[in-house]
Amino acid sequence: MSEQLQIRNLTKQFGGIDALKDISLEVETKTIVSIIGPNGAGKTTLFNLVTGFYTPDHGSILLDGREIRGLAPHEVARAGITRTFQNIRLFPWMTVQDNIIVARQLKCSGGLLKVCIRTPLIKREEKETLEKVGEIMAFFQLREKRNYQAKNLPYGEQRKLEMARALAAEPKILLLDEPTAGMNPAESKECVEIIYQINETLNITIMLIEHNMNVVMGISDKIFVLDHGMKIAEGHPEEIQNNQDVIKAYLGENYVTHA
Repeated sequence: MSEQLQIRNLTKQFGGIDALKDISLEVETKTIVSIIGPNGAGKTTLFNLVTGFYTPDHGSILLDGREIRGLAPHEVARAGITRTFQNIRLFPWMTVQDNIIVARQLKCSGGLLKVCIRTPLIKREEKETLEKVGEIMAFFQLREKRNYQAKNLPYGEQRKLEMARALAAEPKILLLDEPTAGMNPAESKECVEIIYQINETLNITIMLIEHNMNVVMGISDKIFVLDHGMKIAEGHPEEIQNNQDVIKAYLGENYVTHA
């Protein structure tokens, strides 16, 4: 299995303080990888660097061997990496369908002039967009609510819509920032099933930040652990559960999993 994403010696400072320091990790194609660690460890900063919201002070980010460091967020999305956010960032007054259509524009080539004169290319892309958005809504069981305003969806479905929107650009890698945050057990279970389906059915690599250790240990092919901006461990779930540095820094001496 090949390395799809390679992060090498990534460093980011804010006000002279290291948010991330010399982080290196590799993510293999079509795997599910979790990033864990205490609050302030640098997890979301890592996501922000990979997706172009921040520019690293040092280091490189390679996607399929191509350097993407310094690209703007929309350029990173076009290259093949999209994300969700810890705090839901939908367009609340827009419909479910329109929220996904907006993200789908990254796959369209038409400029303003082509749109205004309604070229055959634009008509074909509009048709393809509606078909693809319909498939995505069906995948997330949101088709019947396509005309609902996003703000009127239950919390769990808003989370699903955010994932649906991130998939509209057909990414190679999907970054999920605390996808089960605020969910009840039933919603968390459904979310995990969806993540599995995205990975296995759509063959998309998943990176997630998650504090629910039952989710992390049950879903991950590999886990990276950050603490104070540094990587302190990496390995399979069983290795991480038994790593004394991880137990001390994050899991706690009394840590146990509950299936």
